Amino acid sequence: MTPLHALPARAWAHVAGVFTDIDDTLTAAGEITSDALRALHDLRAAGLTVIAVTGRPVGWSEPFALSWPLHAIVAENGAVALHPAAHDTRTAPPGTGTAPRLSKTYQADAATRTTNFQRLQAVAARVLREVPGAALARDSAGRETDIAIDHGEFHHLSAEQIDAVVRIMRGEGLRATVSSIHVNGWIGGHDKWQGACWAARTLLDIDLPAQIERWVYVGDSTNDQVMFEHFEHSVGVANIRHFAAQLHHLPRYITASERGAGFAEVAARLLADRASRRLG
Repeated sequence: MTPLHALPARAWAHVAGVFTDIDDTLTAAGEITSDALRALHDLRAAGLTVIAVTGRPVGWSEPFALSWPLHAIVAENGAVALHPAAHDTRTAPPGTGTAPRLSKTYQADAATRTTNFQRLQAVAARVLREVPGAALARDSAGRETDIAIDHGEFHHLSAEQIDAVVRIMRGEGLRATVSSIHVNGWIGGHDKWQGACWAARTLLDIDLPAQIERWVYVGDSTNDQVMFEHFEHSVGVANIRHFAAQLHHLPRYITASERGAGFAEVAARLLADRASRRLG
């Protein structure tokens, strides 16, 4: 991992926007940091698109999709995109108001989601029975397409317990990843990368793999490594070092600061390169 300050001058002058993780990338102790929020506002003011891709659930993500200056939040590891309703006529806006401000676009149809939800609850119950000390994530009530076991947010699990949770999920045919706070399990072929590509097509009408050199990804944990693998401009905030030994694919660059302060470093560099392009 190369320090971000060693990035060649104007290397990001052509960048169109950012995909980013949320927990421990924009946040600290579960709250967005003031410098990260300010950075998001600055990026939007400069005309750069920012899409967050997270393992967090739909219910947790909704208020932030409305209040943070993001183009969209892709929640539950790529299963659903939350975005302003005007982006897509195929959406299912939450609530019953006459002028909904937020829409949800799903990868799977309603019948598939219902069937999968029932199966996921059965797997979650097995995890709780068979892994002593395991507990559902506190945000589980807002989950529609996955399950999450807390290992580092409000509840601590050992490495052995985490491995046992992953083993059960995968043995039941689920995809499973470990973030900085949760073990997530879901049904289907989507993940953060596939979800980012789907969101780019659906919301931006672009082919992300074909334009990958125009996008930056910022993350902090093992469930970000699929993004580190695919993004030419990948950055880990400094707390990625806690997981480096577990990663097969490291980010290309690393910030000097952790969490939201590290994200702010990325934003500052993007804005500086964009300004240098305007100046010629």
